[in-house]
Amino acid sequence: MKRLVALAALILSLTACAQDGDTPAKLDLGDFVLGHNIVVAPDLKKGPTSRNATPEELTEALKAKLDTRLGRYDGDRLVHLGVNIGAYALARPGLPLVYTPKSVLAMTVTAWDDRAGVKFHEEPKQVIVLERFGGTPVLGSGLTSTREEQIEALTENAARAIEKWLAENAACMTETPTERELAACWKEPERPQNDE
Repeated sequence: MKRLVALAALILSLTACAQDGDTPAKLDLGDFVLGHNIVVAPDLKKGPTSRNATPEELTEALKAKLDTRLGRYDGDRLVHLGVNIGAYALARPGLPLVYTPKSVLAMTVTAWDDRAGVKFHEEPKQVIVLERFGGTPVLGSGLTSTREEQIEALTENAARAIEKWLAENAACMTETPTERELAACWKEPERPQNDE
């Protein structure tokens, strides 16, 4: 059993290293260029049984990831981002096959249109990301990753999720969006209604 756990941990760490070294492809963000990148955590909540992390650790890590990922775009439509990290959990070691806690990061995001001086959308976008690297249904990241590696993976996933959300609304960040495009942007997808 020990050999199996060691082998799985080795495979996961090698996979994580290979993926971390990859340069992510750019998405279509219209004419987006990153303006202010403000990340705060004034009312940060720690999940039950979580390892400790400070608001400064989480905000600085996410700000750096957003700068790296979104700073690659060089359009003409200046967009400011405000991110409020509300809660986190960094998984502790569990028991394989019995209890494998997961790491999670929850936040709200607001995109501001510099040109109009207002938010692009009424309600902040809620973003919740789970661990990706170093965690499997059998081995949670508490067994395979340090606290710092968990923060790194979660903030990378958060920056990726925010980039994807911006790409879903790229038509609104072009130089001359049509009224139809504007009406379709920044809407949450409709969730199926439960008939019961």
